[in-house]
Amino acid sequence: MQVGDDKSFDDINVTPMVDLYLVLLLIFIIMTTAGVQGVKVNLPKASNAAAKKMDQPKMQAITVDREGKVVLNTVPVTLAELETKLGAALAAAKAKSQELPVVLRGDRVTQYQGIMDVLDVVGRLGITQLGLVTAPPK
Repeated sequence: MQVGDDKSFDDINVTPMVDLYLVLLLIFIIMTTAGVQGVKVNLPKASNAAAKKMDQPKMQAITVDREGKVVLNTVPVTLAELETKLGAALAAAKAKSQELPVVLRGDRVTQYQGIMDVLDVVGRLGITQLGLVTAPPK
């Protein structure tokens, strides 16, 4: 039996632990930079002058759900209320010499009559900028 020196091994070798920490740090850095995606663009410079406030009419969104209920900008309305509210918005837009854009969205299982009722209201008011929203083709 060989008798070694009486040196005690109370010291902890931290070199492998530091190597592990550095590898984990490197993986963390690579994963966080890989997660950031985007396209680099050279943005134009704006002038220091104050921007003019552009008065655009607010687009009105009309939705007809599958039960035939009409919603104007997230507020449920009847056809009479729809005509009143669209008429007020149209009058405000005409006062500023602007058109009032309207977008009509209908659920695919909605009865056709519900859509026609809304189109009749829009036609009576004389709104000419009307868009029908559809899903893009697959």
